[in-house]
This record gives sequence, C-alpha cells and structure tokens, in this order.
Amino acid sequence: MKKLILIIFTFVLPAIAVAQQQAPTDTTAMRHITFDQIEVIPAAGSVKGMLLLNKDIQYELEGAVDNMYNFKYAVAEKQFKSIRRRYPQHPLPYFLMGLSQWWKIVPTNIQTLQYDDLFFAYMDTTIQKAEAMYDNDEKNFEASFFLAAAYGFTARLHSERSNWRKATVASKHALDFMEKAKAGNGLSPEFLFGEALFNYYSIWIHENYPMLRPVLIFFPDGDKRLGLKQLAYVANTGFYTGTESKFFLMKIYANEEKKMDEALRLSEQLTMKYPDNAYFQRFYARLLFVQGHFTKAERVSLDILNKLEQQMPGYEAVSGRYASYILAYVNQHKYRNFDKAEQYYKNSIMFAEMSDERDSGYFINSYLNLARIANQENDLPAAKNYYEIVLQISEKKSENYKEAKKYLKELKKKKPKKKRG
Repeated sequence: MKKLILIIFTFVLPAIAVAQQQAPTDTTAMRHITFDQIEVIPAAGSVKGMLLLNKDIQYELEGAVDNMYNFKYAVAEKQFKSIRRRYPQHPLPYFLMGLSQWWKIVPTNIQTLQYDDLFFAYMDTTIQKAEAMYDNDEKNFEASFFLAAAYGFTARLHSERSNWRKATVASKHALDFMEKAKAGNGLSPEFLFGEALFNYYSIWIHENYPMLRPVLIFFPDGDKRLGLKQLAYVANTGFYTGTESKFFLMKIYANEEKKMDEALRLSEQLTMKYPDNAYFQRFYARLLFVQGHFTKAERVSLDILNKLEQQMPGYEAVSGRYASYILAYVNQHKYRNFDKAEQYYKNSIMFAEMSDERDSGYFINSYLNLARIANQENDLPAAKNYYEIVLQISEKKSENYKEAKKYLKELKKKKPKKKRG
C-alpha cells in the first residue's frame, strides 16, 4: 500500500523548479507527439496575470531557485520572501518556500522530521491561496496547478510518515486538480509535467505490480513511452519544471529503464549545475561507480566527504555511506591499499548506523568485504567475526549468506580438536 501511494504521489506532482540558463529548446523528443495529445492554447484573456508565465518573475527567480537546488537555502528563501511581499495573495511564493523545506528533507532519504511542520504550513498556505483563486474562477488552471502540486507534496510526506488517512485525502485532491490543470498543457511545458509522470508510472505500476491492477481501473489510461517523451520535452523546455523533469528522468533511466548511459548523462548535468546538491552528487557518484568509472567516482566521493566534514547543508550520513563505500572498494580493488579500504568500510558502516539503514546493500557488503580482507591478511579471528555478522544481517538465500556460512563451516573444520585427558 505504501509503495503504491508513494509512487502515485510522486508522479502527480507538477513541482516548481527553475532551471537557470536552459539549453536551447530541443524538440526531438516531441516529434512523435501529435497535436491531439497537447491541449489547445487557452484564450489570451485566461492567462492574463499568471505569475507562472510572467517573464519578469521568471528572470527574478532564476537565481533564487538555483540557489535552492544548490542547497543555499537561506539566500533562496530571502528571494522567495521578496516575491511574497509583492504578491501576498498568490500561491507561488508560499509553494516555493515549501519546496525549499522539501529539499532539506530529500538528502536524508526523507527521514528527518525537523522540517515537517514548516513544510506542511507552507503547503497549507499554498492551498489556501490557490483555493481562493479557484473559487473566484474554476477555469483558472494556474490555481489548479498549484492545488495539484501542494496537495501532491502534502500527500507524499504524509505517506512517508504513515499518516494514511491524510495521505489518501490529499492524493485524491491532487489527482482531481491535476486533471483540471491539464487545460494549460498547450500553453506551457510546466503544465505537462504532471501528466508526463502519470503517463509513465501508471503503466509502470501495471507492469510491475500485478496485484494492483484492479486499483488502476479507477485511473485514466496512461502511455509509458509518451510519458518519457513528454518528460524529456519538459526537461529541455520547462522553465519552472525543467530541473524536476531531469531529476525524475535520471531516476527512471537508472532504476526502471536501466538506461545507465542516459542516467549518467543527466546526473552529470545536474551535478555540474548544482555542485553542492548532496543528492545529485551522490547519485552521480553511484552511477559512475556501478559503470566502472572508478577514477571519477573516487574524485566525486572525496569531494562529498570533504563537504560532509565541513558540515555543508545536505551532506549527512546518507551521502557519507555512499562515498565511504565507493572509496573503500576503490582502495581495496584498484590500489590494493587494505588499510585504507578497511577504514572506509568501517566509516560506511558507521554512516549506515547513523541513518538507521542497516538493511542497505552498502552496510552488508561493507562487513562482507571486511571479512574478505581479514581472511586475505590471515586474520582469522577478525574474519570469523565479520562473517558471523554477515550471516546475521543477510537474507538466507542471498549469495552473501551462502559465502559466510560456507566460510564459517570450513573454518570450524580447520580448528584442531582438543586432546582428551
């Protein structure tokens, strides 16, 4: 249930994100999207006064949201508050302030509760301001856009906190207003973002979670290939949603589509643009690592640990676990420096314990590699101790479990029997 709600909440969010100095529009991704898949541009009168399309506001917010994505929260929020002073009745500045709180939560794998109250307060205010706009004009698709976004983010965090009743109510509102916001699809790629994610994930759920197919009967039909094309289009052309689209595309290519080269390309773009974003940087380091680019992965991982040591915003135990494991592996297999490898593996274990992620692969494999190093150095007591831990924390059918069990069994046979008498 939680998995379904998390996925649904994630893909219905038309989240605001500014991408400063966007590359020239690339229409390649849209060549196979027919005009009937994009709404007709609304009449000019219906878009008058929309802050989402106000070029002066976009110009003013470029640096602000870039600062947010680069984890310079204080500077970004100061700029958001400047917009709020001039447009106190519009949902945009409140939503941006809420989004800033969200990106303080993201680097901790959504674990920290420190920013929850402020996040919910800003999203509630966004909903209040957008509802006032919607009540005044039900055809105001900008109001629907912000209602879908705020309800979606609210639902996502409630689901992470297992507040299922609140999450369910908020998610229904998000889906309803997402449909209403589609009226602006032909006006701006910002409005296409939510539909793109819905098109992709509704099919992905159908393919990967057969038991949930009856639930999907109540949802509109999706189109996974179209969703990816739409998302790529928004990534290339969106002003507010460009960065969010790249963020989702990066994760989809890496985790669902297994297009690792595409995922790496996007993660490199995001990391180069936002070098102090801990989430982007550790994702980049992991992709470099799994694709065998060890020299680059080592350099990025060292930078992550350096920023963590400086206590830079967003650089916490989760990033430390990634970086330490990568450096341990590189030292073990590339440099054959077992002392350094051992220390980095121990650091990875420490960071995993700090973030309460003892079931992570890096945590288990750190102990496994410590056992292998100890055995290689003929430190049998240490190897025995590490393998016993691996046996305890691994699933019984896993290769790690089998290796540990086999080693301990053979070690037991090697022990000399005590003489009687």
